[in-house]
Amino acid sequence: MEFAGNYGKIALSIFRIIAICAIGWYIFYLAQKKAGTFLIVTISLIFAGAIGNIIDSAFYGLVFSESTPFDKALLFPDQGGYSTFLHGKVVDMFFFPLFTVDLPTWFPFWGGQAFTFFEPVFNIADATITVGVFVLLIFQKRLFRFEAASLDAPENQQPQGK
Repeated sequence: MEFAGNYGKIALSIFRIIAICAIGWYIFYLAQKKAGTFLIVTISLIFAGAIGNIIDSAFYGLVFSESTPFDKALLFPDQGGYSTFLHGKVVDMFFFPLFTVDLPTWFPFWGGQAFTFFEPVFNIADATITVGVFVLLIFQKRLFRFEAASLDAPENQQPQGK
């Protein structure tokens, strides 16, 4: 999937770099505030996945030739890589389709077509980001309990007027 050609690739890479800096700062903030290990590990999963994807995007095109369904990519080809800095493709390697069914013709929009459950192709970085986000969503009350406790601390209370 492409996003607005070369300018979109640069915009996406800049967004990723900004997100990595923001997440890194947030992990540092959490460590300074003595947040729970579970929260720091969860945010670190997202951070590690983002770094993995930006490394792929930044350098993969410089050091590998382009792969095809019939030819594997070569490391440091004589003619150089297939792309420039920040224009490489993120390498996806996992594909786990669980089942494929033919949808009945009466099914809205996709009737009569084949449907594959869990069709996305992904990599380890995508998996760590996804796991981190799902853990944040599922355990958000437990993970962010420290922030609510720090807001209730006596030094953060407003003095009561008489």
